[in-house]
Amino acid sequence: MVAAAREVSGKCLCGKVKFRATATNPTIAACHCDMCRGWSSGPYFEITCQDLSFEGADNITTFRSSEWAERGFCKTCGSNLYYHIIDADEYQMSAGLLDDTSDLSLSLQVFTDSKPSFYTLADKTKMMTGAEVFAAYAQSED
Repeated sequence: MVAAAREVSGKCLCGKVKFRATATNPTIAACHCDMCRGWSSGPYFEITCQDLSFEGADNITTFRSSEWAERGFCKTCGSNLYYHIIDADEYQMSAGLLDDTSDLSLSLQVFTDSKPSFYTLADKTKMMTGAEVFAAYAQSED
């Protein structure tokens, strides 16, 4: 079941970057890929957003982590802000930055075949391997 879209807001650790956005399916996903775990020292918990606006955008720096995506950080405190798919109006905002998570639940885990054996999330979610993610979401060359 897809949850109704809702507005979300949040801020980095130091508060110099704030955001507002629309979460079209306001649930949390976790990515276990090697890059996300290296970036966040664990799974990257995110909420997918569109129509994003930033306050303090001059405090954001980005790192182009692949051909198709970049990752955003606060220049001051280093908070992981987002994973952005370049050719789409889609930002996977760090769930830890959200002002209100009271009605959110974990619904998806991706790159489960990359997850190390030393942790397991208890929530029952949809689970996708890396190959399944690329098959489902890779943009065609057409």
